[in-house]
Amino acid sequence: MTENWWQKTVVYQIYPRSFMDTNGDGIGDIPGVISKLDYLKELGIGCIWLSPVYQSPMDDNGYDISDYRAIAGIFGEMSDMDCLLAEATKREIKIVMDLVVNHTSDEHAWFIEAAKSKNSKYRDYYIWRDQPNELSSIFSGSAWEFDERTSQYFLHLFSKRQPDLNWENPKVRKEIYDMMNFWIDKGIGGFRMDVIDLIGKEIDKGITGNGPKLHEYLHEMNQATFGSKDLLTVGETWGATPEIAELYSDPKRKELSMVFQFEHITSTYPKNGDKWESGELSVLKLKEIFSKWQALEKGWNSLFWNNHDLPRIVSNWGNDGKFRTQSAKAFAILLHLMKGTPYIYQGEEIGMTNFPFVKFDELNDVESRNWAVVAREKGWPEEKIMDAIRRIGRDNARTPMQWDLTENAGFTTSKPWIAVNPNYKEINVLTDLSMPNSIFKTYQKLIRLRKENDWVVKGKFELLESADDVFAYLRNFEGKKYLIVVNLSNEQNIFESDFEIKNLLIHNYGIVENINSFNLKPWEAFACEIK
Repeated sequence: MTENWWQKTVVYQIYPRSFMDTNGDGIGDIPGVISKLDYLKELGIGCIWLSPVYQSPMDDNGYDISDYRAIAGIFGEMSDMDCLLAEATKREIKIVMDLVVNHTSDEHAWFIEAAKSKNSKYRDYYIWRDQPNELSSIFSGSAWEFDERTSQYFLHLFSKRQPDLNWENPKVRKEIYDMMNFWIDKGIGGFRMDVIDLIGKEIDKGITGNGPKLHEYLHEMNQATFGSKDLLTVGETWGATPEIAELYSDPKRKELSMVFQFEHITSTYPKNGDKWESGELSVLKLKEIFSKWQALEKGWNSLFWNNHDLPRIVSNWGNDGKFRTQSAKAFAILLHLMKGTPYIYQGEEIGMTNFPFVKFDELNDVESRNWAVVAREKGWPEEKIMDAIRRIGRDNARTPMQWDLTENAGFTTSKPWIAVNPNYKEINVLTDLSMPNSIFKTYQKLIRLRKENDWVVKGKFELLESADDVFAYLRNFEGKKYLIVVNLSNEQNIFESDFEIKNLLIHNYGIVENINSFNLKPWEAFACEIK
């Protein structure tokens, strides 16, 4: 596969609302992102995925866009966006915009006009029916909302304030491609495409994900917008298999650079797919899933544990108590030395944890709030509901970035829009930067290893037999072998092998004792070149 800049770089996701507030309104903003570019440069990342900053009524924190060519007032102005692009470029950091084109806000001018009359020229920009079918919203309840003005139902696969666009309408597609070119002309580094696998849906057949026209639309988008440019394009595809991922990311097909697949994330979900009832991590299952995805040949892989929709990995699958530092580093070492483009979510590089939510009114997330109502109707006791939200709710990822020991963790000078995690005095950037073997320093080293070593980018992946809770693999490149061993448990484990270490590359405990015996401490992780 041809080498592209996005294969050697590491991407850092910023949820601007929670990153850094510069004007004292309790909400992060674009000038806040600009103020932290030197920090990100020091970390070593080469690209920022910026969650939506477009104009929006914020029903779903910006994933409900009312104007694609304007910036939401809470985040700043278009001049701030231009400044961010310029300042990031100076530091050799690209900005990838979050593209939400499965749906808009119900306050978008297209929907306002479409809802007025069945004869509106924008009517078929959205999906209307006289009678609803059985489709459910991903945010609970029916996916159809009755509109009294025209006595029809409109489709919303998410919140009822997020009506779905009708991609079968060529005018809709042209509007979207023109908007994408507006941003490309501004100099962005690419797009992260929100729930892009839903745009090919065939509603009357009950097909939502991976619909029959999906790849036709993506190829058309590629040719009309970014196809001739050197941009990173990554699609969010919850239902992708490796075979489907190759359809998206095989360069010959001219669609996307890569996709986010979620098979590892959903491996703890029950058969009915209900994340709120997810169980314990099975490392055996994790090994099987990663091996399958590492075998991708015609396409490219994304690598991630966290994002704005997922709980913090160190709390969800790690140990956020006694072994927080070790388990945070273990997950980093395991992921970053695989084949693919790694993504870091803000705060992951300092081991930020889930929030200890106690009361329902502490929640901000529309999905969690809607689900709690449904769970109560099913008879779930309140403590069981809160326990599930503490474990898996989306607000866990959205608490403010923990910068220092001052009030509100240095995020804002006023009351933050969502509470700061009370552990910020122990877990913050300032503390991590001052420690020689911190989680931050581990991420920094892993990013450097990828930049400076072709084996990290191009080496062949080979899973090794090991104890159930030990994830061990080799990367083979140009006659050299590199061993990565990670103990994903609170217990000691043995890793048996005849390998002889030539050169230790990274270790999460700092002090290395008898590494050749491979008697692994809890959450111990290391990588080395072997003879």
